[in-house]
Amino acid sequence: GRRFESGRPDERVGHALLAIAWRAMARPEALRLDVYVVTSAGMRPGRTHRDVAIAAVQGGATAVQLRAPELPDPELLDLARDLAAVCRHHGVHFFVNDRVDVAVEAGATGAHVGQDVPAARARRRLGEGLVLGISAATPEEAAGAEAAGADYLGVTVWGTRTKPEAVPVGLEGLAAVVRATTLPVVGIGGIDRERAGAVLRAGAAGVAVVSAVGAAEDPVAATRGLAAAVREARQAVPAGQGEAGGRIEKKEEDV
Repeated sequence: GRRFESGRPDERVGHALLAIAWRAMARPEALRLDVYVVTSAGMRPGRTHRDVAIAAVQGGATAVQLRAPELPDPELLDLARDLAAVCRHHGVHFFVNDRVDVAVEAGATGAHVGQDVPAARARRRLGEGLVLGISAATPEEAAGAEAAGADYLGVTVWGTRTKPEAVPVGLEGLAAVVRATTLPVVGIGGIDRERAGAVLRAGAAGVAVVSAVGAAEDPVAATRGLAAAVREARQAVPAGQGEAGGRIEKKEEDV
């Protein structure tokens, strides 16, 4: 993977300046979470996390999350550095799941953590320059995450085999979280092109997917299809307002 600390001093300065510009673009008010693809490996024979991430970028995703708990630390860090560089080049947000340390070291946009990771600790480790996403299932969890410094929230809408431990809250639960926070909320879990509109109408800022892209025969086309569905839904819903009264200027996606 690409190592940002390598190279001549002037190259390292250039990388640092790029990182500063990238982080300014990734501030919460500038987040673009419309189509958020979470990586997977093996959903199609031979398909890797990198394959899914590259296909998502090519298909028009606005955010990519590397979720690869099975990888050993050195391999995870190298892959994160590689994908951070690719996403930065294409203006796509790049997040690392759970591993805040890897996100910082790799030069990612930020990290996404669950309720099992202390949010305040994650915020301190990321600093003010990187973005923190937190999973939330209830209005109370949403309020706690916002108070701890989250920049966006992820809510599991429907059950999925990709992450069976996640508790689905349905569209009503999603809308309740949206009403409880000023942060952009991304719906995840069981979402595909046909369901994207309902998620946005519930007030979500975006849709996040895993298998809808990772298991697709053509992951680039699948990402394009999701992006098209999001655009169509946006045209049907007044800008900034879903049925839940939440902001919908952003989105994210997961299966």
